[in-house]
Amino acid sequence: MSLIVQKFGGTSVADAEKIRTAARRAIRAHQAGNQVVMVVSAMGKNTDILVDLANQVCAGGAEPAAREMDMLLSTGEQVSVALMAMAIHDLGAKAVSLTGGQIGIRTDSSHTKARIRSISTERMKKLLDDGNIVIACGFQGIDDDWNITTLGRGGSDTSAVALAAVLGADQCEIYTDVDGVFTTDPRLVAEARKMDRVSHDEMLELASLGAGVMHSRSIEFGKKFNVPIHVKNSAVFTDEPGTVIGPDSESVDRPVSGAALTKDEARITVRNVPDQPGTSFGIFSSLAAKNVAVDMIVQNVGAGGTADISFTVPEGDLKRAVAAVESAVAELGGGDVSHDSNVAKVSIVGLGMATQSGVADRMFRALAEESINITAITTSDIKVSVLVERPRMTDALRAVHREFELDRPPHERSTFGEPVANSPVRVHSAVDVVDRLQQMEELTIHGIELDPSQARVALTNVTDTPGIAAEVFEAVAREGVLVDMIVQSVGEEGHTNLSFTVPQDDLAKATTTVTELIDRVGGEVNSTNKIAILTVTGVGIRSHTGVGTRMFQALNAAGINVEMISTSEVRVNVVVDAEKGDAGLAALKQAFADVLES
Repeated sequence: MSLIVQKFGGTSVADAEKIRTAARRAIRAHQAGNQVVMVVSAMGKNTDILVDLANQVCAGGAEPAAREMDMLLSTGEQVSVALMAMAIHDLGAKAVSLTGGQIGIRTDSSHTKARIRSISTERMKKLLDDGNIVIACGFQGIDDDWNITTLGRGGSDTSAVALAAVLGADQCEIYTDVDGVFTTDPRLVAEARKMDRVSHDEMLELASLGAGVMHSRSIEFGKKFNVPIHVKNSAVFTDEPGTVIGPDSESVDRPVSGAALTKDEARITVRNVPDQPGTSFGIFSSLAAKNVAVDMIVQNVGAGGTADISFTVPEGDLKRAVAAVESAVAELGGGDVSHDSNVAKVSIVGLGMATQSGVADRMFRALAEESINITAITTSDIKVSVLVERPRMTDALRAVHREFELDRPPHERSTFGEPVANSPVRVHSAVDVVDRLQQMEELTIHGIELDPSQARVALTNVTDTPGIAAEVFEAVAREGVLVDMIVQSVGEEGHTNLSFTVPQDDLAKATTTVTELIDRVGGEVNSTNKIAILTVTGVGIRSHTGVGTRMFQALNAAGINVEMISTSEVRVNVVVDAEKGDAGLAALKQAFADVLES
């Protein structure tokens, strides 16, 4: 008998009629011969109402105690599951509602942002075998002292995918108020198209970059445990497939699958800090100590014994982040701190980028033609992100969506349903499942790699005008040079710094090409083949904010200076001196030994 996990978000259970509609959907799946587990969120704006009440009773301005906030917020899901069970009973089927603790979801004790440690399946399996539809509270669990905990933003998605993983579900269906995953936000780009399918890797990037359909932690689960996730519209009572998030991309004939916009970014730039081991660690450890999540990190090549580092943080954390960085800079012995809250991040994502060249320069040219200036760039093998001025962010998103023709379906589309049917969520044995889920939300590092084959070209003090990046990388592409890592950082007023890596055999050609542009773009060019790229790749890198700090600490302890940094949702790249490459690799493997997959 197949097992289906169905998750219904707040908008899908916002009133009595919507609850009955969701109940009918679960009953229909049950009558088709499936065992059904429902994961239900709080009704509509119920959580917001509870938060507002907490703030009202704490009239003195103090934040409510985190433990009591968990106790309060957990009641929202309890209301929903009880009403859902009543609706199913009324419609003639059997159902049992369970809290997170009654299910057996064990978490750590980090109130309001707890992480799942394990899930017991015995009670759920017995109830399912007895013919019940099991209705589970999303978003919550209990710690070892039986305190109620909540999982933080996106917690119901996380609960659903985690239950699908531990139960070996055949399907995990996420019901929401949209038809599926779109190529970009359809509220901003009218031409946005619903995708039939998107890969876990692509969705992990898009979820973290503001796609909004699902939270990144649930996608991390899906990737780690090979859970295919169906995103469907709860208002459409049909078998419309929606979008499947699984191992495969929608197509193989185009490099970009989607574009995303992150509106609430703030940029902090630290200039003229000592270019020496320990600088990156000092800055980012100070932010980690203040629980500030850092997103886009860009460090370019230092000059004159100093370096510049730029990074983004959530706009709401800007004041706290600036204070932490200023304190760290003072301890480092000098540097200037500036910030800008009038920025946004625009990104393109696609598995095809890993095998097709010329993607980044097409993006840069599309922005240049709209006279949109790029203030920072960071890349990975399946993503390019740029910072632009916030007033132009929607224009930028539309420009890149149009450039890659994302409104048009791909020529070679994967067949809907086949990869999912052939990739059931099964693990070799029940013992293996339980063992893997004991620490199921811990960081997992897939690989730590050293690439000694690259060389670097750096342009410093380039005139900061729209089209600079497009002109540089179009010229390089015309010479047939394959560019790997691109970093553009904020320079002095009116100028920017741009660096990129190429195969060592192409260094002379790339350097000559860029030097020929200097008369038009200004600045200086320097290049070297004496670099090594160290890469840490894994699931959970973004949601575990200490990954970068751990890297920088390990390299600092080994006396290794970080020359460049580029980040992604699933990897962190750093450039070091070639002679330090092997030592850096050993230091990172030792630093991540506890979470490195064998």
